[in-house]
Amino acid sequence: MKKSYMNALEKCLLFRGIPSEQLSTMLECIKPKIESYKKNQYITFMEDKFTGVGIVLEGEVILAKENAAGNRVIIDVVKPGEIFGEMIAFAQKKVWPVTALAQSSCTIMFMPPDKIIGECPKMCESHRQLIMNMLSVVSEKAINLNRKVEYLAMKSLRAKLSRFLLEQYKKTGKPMFVMPLNRNELSDFLNVSRPSLSREMCRMRDEGIIDFYRSSIQILDEEALKEALDS
Repeated sequence: MKKSYMNALEKCLLFRGIPSEQLSTMLECIKPKIESYKKNQYITFMEDKFTGVGIVLEGEVILAKENAAGNRVIIDVVKPGEIFGEMIAFAQKKVWPVTALAQSSCTIMFMPPDKIIGECPKMCESHRQLIMNMLSVVSEKAINLNRKVEYLAMKSLRAKLSRFLLEQYKKTGKPMFVMPLNRNELSDFLNVSRPSLSREMCRMRDEGIIDFYRSSIQILDEEALKEALDS
């Protein structure tokens, strides 16, 4: 397996605590499926048959909910070493609850649920750790879904945008960072219109709260963003 793939897998929470040598042995035993996709290519559609938990090895994947009118709400952006599909892996209804789209050219490893919790033919020492990690990942995802509900519950666009910017600030540790989503994707994630989002960002720039150029954002007044959370 490519070294870059192994680097991504070693960062994946699903394999936390499993040494590299044991991870290689486990993958030989499980024999996961690896697929490559081009930018903007659909990986799964909502209601498609579920085939396995996806682990991003290269590129990025957008997870979104879509309605019959074609409107979508972005649930998450999945990067190398991160996984998707774990919430549905052990449900009775084996269909994808979201649409997965390649945000860039990407490579995905799919692991069938029975390979994760089933008995390992080679009795790999780390298989028990894999099962425990899966439970941990599902719990973390439930917490993240609660975060998404909090976004939807916010009444003002400024509150939603401020929350997102503060999260990126905390994640990067820097007041200037590159946005992980473009304007269209961010408006879908916040569930607001693109023009409204652009107007609000311009207002916040004019008020000296933020500055931006293309995909780069600089936070100038952190306290103003925190105050906006209550608006």
